[in-house]
Amino acid sequence: MKLCRAGLLLMPFLAVPTMHSQTPPAAQPPTAVVAATPPMGWNSWDSYGLTITEDQFRANVKVLHNGLMASGYNYAVIDEGWFFFNPEARPKPDTLVYAIDANGRYVPVPSRFPSAGAGLPKMVDPPNAAHHMNLEDTSFKPLADWVHAQGLKFGIHIVRGIPRVSVDNNLPIAATAFHAADAVDTADACPWDPTNWGVKDNAAGQAWYDSLISQYAGWGVDLLKVDCIAAHPYKVDEIQMIRRAIDKTGRPMVLSLSPGPTSLDNAAEVGRLAQMWRISDDFWDVWASDPNKAFPQSLSGQFAKAAAWAPFAKPGNWPDADMLPLGQIGPAPGYGAARRTRFTPDEQQTLITLWAMARSPLILGANLTQLDDPTFKLLTNRDVIAIDQMATRSGQVLHSGDIIAWTADLPANFPDGYTSALALFNVGESLVTISASFEVYGLEEDIDYHVQDVWTGKSLGKLKSIDNLSLEPHTSTLLLLKK
Repeated sequence: MKLCRAGLLLMPFLAVPTMHSQTPPAAQPPTAVVAATPPMGWNSWDSYGLTITEDQFRANVKVLHNGLMASGYNYAVIDEGWFFFNPEARPKPDTLVYAIDANGRYVPVPSRFPSAGAGLPKMVDPPNAAHHMNLEDTSFKPLADWVHAQGLKFGIHIVRGIPRVSVDNNLPIAATAFHAADAVDTADACPWDPTNWGVKDNAAGQAWYDSLISQYAGWGVDLLKVDCIAAHPYKVDEIQMIRRAIDKTGRPMVLSLSPGPTSLDNAAEVGRLAQMWRISDDFWDVWASDPNKAFPQSLSGQFAKAAAWAPFAKPGNWPDADMLPLGQIGPAPGYGAARRTRFTPDEQQTLITLWAMARSPLILGANLTQLDDPTFKLLTNRDVIAIDQMATRSGQVLHSGDIIAWTADLPANFPDGYTSALALFNVGESLVTISASFEVYGLEEDIDYHVQDVWTGKSLGKLKSIDNLSLEPHTSTLLLLKK
């Protein structure tokens, strides 16, 4: 191994033939629809930021398997920074040290993910010029295989583009005559990420993404979250290259695009190219935020975005309201200090109700190793999840003052034969009382509906209307109806 100083960025790599990383996966017949229902699972970002280790990941996956998989949560995703030797140095990017292979692709750091470098000599972290270590054998495949053995699916996060250190050393692009200099667009850096340059929409650029995605398919990646690509800036050329690269592997891989807000003008395009795309900037545990700032996205601000995107939800296409910052968030959150979620219990119920009615992916951000019983019950309510996963149409049907109403159509095989769901929200700061017939919400008039309260599980009997329903500030109710 040699250490290359690229600007002030240190990059360890060894230019020898790649093993795991260059063995293309066996082609698999693609499924008819990838992500036929909104993906559900867990992502490391909210609780671990850039710092997740294999031990921490495995501990969360065990809870996912033992406690949440039965309710449908089945994706386990390692978010940003898995290739940093020293993720704590992110505020000083000129001191970051990366793990990278001979073809310029990031690989997991063995000191953080020991299974990625099984059999390699013990590493010095960060490496120094006196220590030689082959990073060509590092791979997420052993960890992905372990996740798959639990009956779960494995995902990773990347930032679009090509590593700057790969360009500085003009490394070859795997299985081609191209080099990094042929693919790079140095005029197109992600505004907030110091690690990568953009990629040209040319043959070399496509070869770069083909190389990258082939590596991930070989690792066993089931979900690929690509950042700095859905908004500020929107990079459709790179999305198209990634889409083509995924299709070439034959592996049914969910493509998730971040950050938001994705423009509604691009709805048809992202729906053709990806399965998930963010509808807002990063969502965090705040009810309201500065309306003049996109970050952090607040819960009260998410209602309008969810309503605008609801008509575009369908099998294989899921507008993504972002991860769920619930339960214990820490030890190293992607935003703020370690904490218990700042949402009140009422706001947490409102959050889950909105996400379910909007048919958003349900990706947990909590530290699952500290999952408490109230949060567990919130996340595993059978009927809430069934609405999210099974509704055939949903949308906002009323916004009057502080009252917002959503309805959803339910299929014939919905549990207990319910045909509609009705959610009522109070987004204001004072108590409201609701009395209205069901036809106000677009449901049939003069019908006695059998009504059940989803959150309490109680039958409310046969009703023609909502009568004197009191909702405190930031609260909601969710009802199931059938004739």
